[in-house]
Amino acid sequence: MTETRTERFERELAELKIPDPAAGRGALWLRVGVALLVLGPVLAVVAYFMAHGTSDPLAQRDALAIGLIGVAASVVGAALFLRYSLTGVLRFWMARQSYDLAQLGERLVATKEIHPDEIAAISR
Repeated sequence: MTETRTERFERELAELKIPDPAAGRGALWLRVGVALLVLGPVLAVVAYFMAHGTSDPLAQRDALAIGLIGVAASVVGAALFLRYSLTGVLRFWMARQSYDLAQLGERLVATKEIHPDEIAAISR
């Protein structure tokens, strides 16, 4: 029985010890990053109106603290979003590279009668 391309790709991923992205929490962290990116500016705007809506220095200091929390939430959200977005793109890129190398290997074997072990040695 010949191995399908999908089965071979899954076997190769298992050999490289790359975790299954569906089983991870990447999507959850991506959503948390987006939520923090939205929440940060909202907190900053609320803090701005709190600070300008009162003349009480204690309330204005609280508004400053809320504004800083908004900025921190935005920075953390941006970092989470970039990290998990790039992970998805790089996984796709790696799968594409693996597919292209496999296609190249199959073409070399078909045209020049190179032994598959030689191609595996070259690709490492």
